Amino acid sequence: MKLLFNLLLCALPIVLWSQNGSTQSANTAEQLIESIIKETAATEVPNTVDIIKEGNPETEITGIATCMFATMDVLRKAVKKNCNLIIVHEPLYYNHLDETAQFQKDSVFLEKKKFINDHKLVVWRFHDYIHRIPFDGIVTGITEKLDWEDHRANDNPYKFSFPNITLMSLLKKLKTTFPENNFHVIGDPEMDLSNVMYIPGSSGSQVHISQLQDPNVDVVVAGEVPQWETYEYARDAVLQGRKKAVVFIGHINSEEYGMKFCADWLGKFVKDIPVHFIECGSSYWSY
Repeated sequence: MKLLFNLLLCALPIVLWSQNGSTQSANTAEQLIESIIKETAATEVPNTVDIIKEGNPETEITGIATCMFATMDVLRKAVKKNCNLIIVHEPLYYNHLDETAQFQKDSVFLEKKKFINDHKLVVWRFHDYIHRIPFDGIVTGITEKLDWEDHRANDNPYKFSFPNITLMSLLKKLKTTFPENNFHVIGDPEMDLSNVMYIPGSSGSQVHISQLQDPNVDVVVAGEVPQWETYEYARDAVLQGRKKAVVFIGHINSEEYGMKFCADWLGKFVKDIPVHFIECGSSYWSY
């Protein structure tokens, strides 16, 4: 009787699964994406860009690759790692909404799309929701990369305090993390500073300037912006003798290691599917 009871316990999940009439794998792209969004605990984002950009949602996933941009190099590396779900933070096709009408006869676009389709890849953008993970998943990743955890404010994940440091010292710290990249800096290198506001990506000059207007912010470390906006506001502020500075470290530098955080975070609840972070690096080299 005990043996029969144990056999029934083992068989019960199979019976129940059969009664549900489901033959769909629990690891399709669509199901994984739903579970990832649920794990962020974020409220629904209207008009989100976090949608599948290429591929079949019903594809059974064999491996996941997270990255900043799904460059051709990243896609090739993902295929070698047997990853067919590519989770990108930024657009796939060269504009915010991945609109492709203008590229239908473009050889660069067509070759990239063919590679994705030939290898049956699913490309999903994870932008809006990862920023809504508590303390912002992207900024948490870059904070770990910069080794700034001990400087992060408890009440503001974007604010950091560095007592008894100059702007030049801060730049040297940044250069240690990103030795191959140049930074654009507006400000006196010998300026003493305390409070740094970290604004990743391409958040816009309105965000940068609003922080520079705050008397409790000395320096903004940001990704990128058109040069005629924040650059010129900050330059005028410095020329007026104000204790302000801006450091632009580049869009990719400012966010990429958030996708390393993403891979580590996914590994905590995505089971039996390998997860890899693939670095894309800077879009350009500096001369």
